[in-house]
Amino acid sequence: QVQLVESGGGLVQPGGSLRLSCAASGIIFRIYAMGWYRQAPGKERELVAVIESGGITHYADSVKGRFTISRDNAKNTVYLQMRSLKPEDTAVYYCKAGGDFWGQGTQVTVSS
Repeated sequence: QVQLVESGGGLVQPGGSLRLSCAASGIIFRIYAMGWYRQAPGKERELVAVIESGGITHYADSVKGRFTISRDNAKNTVYLQMRSLKPEDTAVYYCKAGGDFWGQGTQVTVSS
């Protein structure tokens, strides 16, 4: 049974930082591309960042220079370090493994 469990979300002030984690089980983690997506109220889910199995990363233009995706294959975990957060980053953040598996999401709220 595949499980992706996100953690690390919360309420943060504009300009602040958060680090999201996604712990995976039930898959051969090291061979999967892992992604972070987000969905704001009333909007479609969008790609935030992806890290390929070999470590190559891709980012949405809106987060380039502020967010960093990384992975630890020994811990079956992917991370999203978020800095200089803006109110428009407020969303539910989801972890995805390959093209198939989704986590349950973690809420990130950026507000003063």
